[in-house]
Amino acid sequence: MSSNIRGNEQGNEQGREPGKLRAARRENADPVEQANPVPKVVMGLVLGLVVWAVGYIFVQEAGGDVSLGDRRDPSTLTVAVGGAADGAQVFAARCAACHQANGKGLAGVFPPLAGSPWVVGDPDTALQIVLHGMTGPIEVLGTTYNGAMPAFAEQLSDTELAAVLTHVRATWGNAATPIDTAAAAAARAATATRGEPWNGTQEIATALAAAPK
Repeated sequence: MSSNIRGNEQGNEQGREPGKLRAARRENADPVEQANPVPKVVMGLVLGLVVWAVGYIFVQEAGGDVSLGDRRDPSTLTVAVGGAADGAQVFAARCAACHQANGKGLAGVFPPLAGSPWVVGDPDTALQIVLHGMTGPIEVLGTTYNGAMPAFAEQLSDTELAAVLTHVRATWGNAATPIDTAAAAAARAATATRGEPWNGTQEIATALAAAPK
């Protein structure tokens, strides 16, 4: 009986094996990497870019001004650099964050510029405040402010300094005389060695009185 069982098993195995072979034949072969060269058009573009890059390096002027990215002649920038500055634009970029666009400042924090005697009064005092900044208490329109104003001597040119103060002295009801670039340059030269903020307007008055005329 056992021999019959083994015979049946062998017969079944032999009957199933052709089915496995058929299934194996239906499967796709494993992928094989084939040679796939880079198209000649792409190779030409890459080679052209390399040649252009090397040529660009050699034709550039080593001593050129890097700030002139479009390689304009410096003489063409005379108007942009040395021409008239827009005082309103300088104020919006440098001053409006504290003194506000309406010139009224923030109560108890930043003093107003509208109607301020320090703005419409002596132009030399206003110039020095903007140039070197100020710390300590200052009274403006009956209110005492005790904050700190940053210095703008390194950030504003004489032209920009004159323009922004002229704007402030003629806006929000202010009607003071304009300040020209020469006055701004003279104010800068008078206190050129100063490296710290003014401690109140009295110190400014004392320094200006002692400065050589």
